Amino acid sequence: MTGPGSTREPQSAPDTVSDVIRWAAFSCVLVPLVLVWYGTSLAGAAGAALGLAAVTAVCRVLLRRSERCATQRGGRHTRGRTPVD
Repeated sequence: MTGPGSTREPQSAPDTVSDVIRWAAFSCVLVPLVLVWYGTSLAGAAGAALGLAAVTAVCRVLLRRSERCATQRGGRHTRGRTPVD
């Protein structure tokens, strides 16, 4: 129960795309460091970092595009019913 004078503001939806991208960027830094720590060459670790950065960039673009399309269409469920599958 809420007390007198306390107002609850509606919470905005969390920005999950930004969270995913932050974790991906963190892994782009962490994975090469771990690879070097365990004896992989610097060139191999740099290649892994570049590959992860490329995948992260593509995923970011696709996630943002998907987010925009969902916003334009009014969300995931446009017909008022959910699929049974």
